[in-house]
Amino acid sequence: MAASICIDVVPDGGLLAKCAARPILTPMTKAPLNQAEISAIIEMALSDHTSFAQIKREYGLSDAEVKTLMRSNLKPSSYRTWRKRVRAFGDRREHYK
Repeated sequence: MAASICIDVVPDGGLLAKCAARPILTPMTKAPLNQAEISAIIEMALSDHTSFAQIKREYGLSDAEVKTLMRSNLKPSSYRTWRKRVRAFGDRREHYK
């Protein structure tokens, strides 16, 4: 049985809403991401200076997988705010999230 994956601390605090019911697997190794890796991916995704391409190079996750990870680990309102910011920033830059 797979254990739940939770993150206690995320950048800017107060963003954690729930735990992933199933472990998130890295496409390259098919091994579950550990808590530190999930936290690092969330931190990178929340940063305005990190693109989905950079996350893919480092962790092998597609943009859809990063969005799924973010949706399962952020409050719904925090997720919507993040996506809105990413979309607005992406519209101003050709290669972004």
